[in-house]
Amino acid sequence: MGDQPMPSALFIDGRPQASGQPVSRVPWWSFTKTALAATALTLVRDGLLGLDEPVAEGPFTLRQLLRHEAGLADYSELAEYHAAVARHEQPWPAEEMLQRLDATRLRYQPGVGWRYSNVGYLYVARIIERSTGLVLEQALQQRLFAPLGLTQARLARTPADLQDVSMGSASAYHPGWVYHGLLVGPLDEAALLLDRLLTGDLLPPALLQAMHEVRVLGGPLPGRPWTAPGYALGLMQGPADNGLPLSGHTGGGPGSVVAVYHCAQGERTATGAVFAAGAAEGAVEAQVVHQLAAALIP
Repeated sequence: MGDQPMPSALFIDGRPQASGQPVSRVPWWSFTKTALAATALTLVRDGLLGLDEPVAEGPFTLRQLLRHEAGLADYSELAEYHAAVARHEQPWPAEEMLQRLDATRLRYQPGVGWRYSNVGYLYVARIIERSTGLVLEQALQQRLFAPLGLTQARLARTPADLQDVSMGSASAYHPGWVYHGLLVGPLDEAALLLDRLLTGDLLPPALLQAMHEVRVLGGPLPGRPWTAPGYALGLMQGPADNGLPLSGHTGGGPGSVVAVYHCAQGERTATGAVFAAGAAEGAVEAQVVHQLAAALIP
């Protein structure tokens, strides 16, 4: 990374700010979870899903899936998963991955514990497809991207879909290894999505409030700017070390990290997105916290 500036995007009070840096198409990694959560909540809004009704995938609810409280394990725990990705193998079929993980065996009673799980968001993606009768990308386009004014975000399914995407050192990565789907797009569209989601009227106030209901996970994290990190419905949420309340998501994969966060301070709001190749999550989060503080703290 050296002294090269990290590509970034910033919205202040809903207005885009010129960053003076190139805003490239990048992998959104786990910021995809925020997009999936928002899309699922539009189905709750329209009466097609219930937040607290058991789903077909197991004895847990949509709320528990979105907040990583469903009792599920995560395929990132499998050493053979990381080895296969490093060898640039073809992704396993989803059912094979679930079998290798013994995914039907819950690791704790739903609602009692917390464990970050990409498998939970694979189930969310399936619920969205089943409830809408659409493939995931069509559902995202219809329910999220078009209403929020996004025109360039898309799901990457094959290596060819990543040819115009800045992938850091992972130029041979296969996006099929992200089983819930990998969104890619310009940084400014990631920031735009979060800004309009959290300040607009896509979700009614009660549902937006529910999206912010957080499970606090502990105290400060070494090397990261959180003082009391928590997880809400598809949102990493909590205060930063400068006191600003953050809401958004960090995403990391082979070769790169992205962090997309929103903050409200009084009547002012700011939403920032930062991307870096070869950087640690904490460094990218610290940069977006600095960006938001510069926008909001006198």
